[in-house]
Amino acid sequence: MTMPTASPEAAVAVIDPRSYADWDPLLDLFDQLRAQSPVVRIESPSDDHDPFWLVTGYDEVMKVSKDNATFLNAPRATVFTNKTGEQFARQITAQQGEESPNLVSSLVVLDAPKHPKLRRLTQEWFMPKNLRTIEADIRELAKKTVDRLVAAGPEADFVPLVSAPYPLHVVMQILGVPEEDEPRMLFLTQQMFGGQDEDLNKSGLANLTPEQVFQIVRGAVADFEAYFEGLAAQRRANPTSDVATILANAVIDGEPISPRDLAGYYIIVAAAGHDTTSASTAGAMLALAQDPDQFARVKADRSLVPGIVEEAIRWTTPVQHFMRTAAADVELGGVQVKAGDWLMLNYVAANHDPAQFDNPRKFDAAREANRHAAFGAGAHQCLGLHLARLEMRILIDALLDRLDSVELAGEPKRAKSTFVGGLKTLPLRFKAN
Repeated sequence: MTMPTASPEAAVAVIDPRSYADWDPLLDLFDQLRAQSPVVRIESPSDDHDPFWLVTGYDEVMKVSKDNATFLNAPRATVFTNKTGEQFARQITAQQGEESPNLVSSLVVLDAPKHPKLRRLTQEWFMPKNLRTIEADIRELAKKTVDRLVAAGPEADFVPLVSAPYPLHVVMQILGVPEEDEPRMLFLTQQMFGGQDEDLNKSGLANLTPEQVFQIVRGAVADFEAYFEGLAAQRRANPTSDVATILANAVIDGEPISPRDLAGYYIIVAAAGHDTTSASTAGAMLALAQDPDQFARVKADRSLVPGIVEEAIRWTTPVQHFMRTAAADVELGGVQVKAGDWLMLNYVAANHDPAQFDNPRKFDAAREANRHAAFGAGAHQCLGLHLARLEMRILIDALLDRLDSVELAGEPKRAKSTFVGGLKTLPLRFKAN
């Protein structure tokens, strides 16, 4: 078997968060690398990142995602980082008594048997049957959110006005965070997930060093941990029906979950529960603003709304990658992967693989068999996928009720981030009824 290796220029582009803000050239790069091999070796020319396998093929990404015995989450960093970042994470977590390459001990970094035990704590809460109990509240919030957009018109930036606050409020209500603390949660989420982007990390400084980015992320995580420690104490003293109460009082194998696992659980629900939905919602509006015919078609035929939602999630792919570590020698995409090798499951590339999706760069609300990889697969499939779909369907319906037309009012801008990506600005011009 061969060891296909990306050129130094391609390797730098894959590693550089700025590449992810320039969408079409990024997709061009993934197409070129996939044509070479669906699994290709990435070696940093500056040696500041460990080598890894970039997995761009849809079939290969799904194979790894479903094989949780061969491809593990925990041994190495589950989110792509450089050598310095992993070293820092190990030092800090060692001081907390549990050395780990992952700063946060959340569901996404754990393997069996621990992972399924923790996941089961809240899994029922996020199933459709339970979500129906809050659907009316979500519809009322969507209506108020659209009213706010219309009142700000006829031009507005959709991201800070609609797509960021709407899912944030939903998940904070589920979690049990008071409304007055929501701006703090948004700020910390953007710092943690957008640490590489000067607008999202709030530094205003481009080209921060890896050490500076890590310190921003570490500060956000510490602030999250302190906040949720206080919330957990409140819910132990005064239990309610929210997710915060479930976690604060959770017991596994007869023991309360550890403080580190508890903090990580709160953080993943709070942060991942809204930022990704925000990105997909903004992606849907970008597509509709660029295609008046499709907007008119969906406005007239609401049976297409679920298709809009699914296509927006595929087309946008907010969670752009996760890393895995091979537990054994294995063949993948014609390449021999060795035990201990690090792999990047690139969901952006997988969701734009022409072998799986016809004309993948086209946004098509009527796309059939849209089995995208944006939610992952297997044991680590996104816990909140039903909530995300429900929120998006309700909001898009509410937008279509009030808007008669929509178009771009300026140049949208994407986040400079290798991990959670999407639009950070979306200026729109619209006519409302």
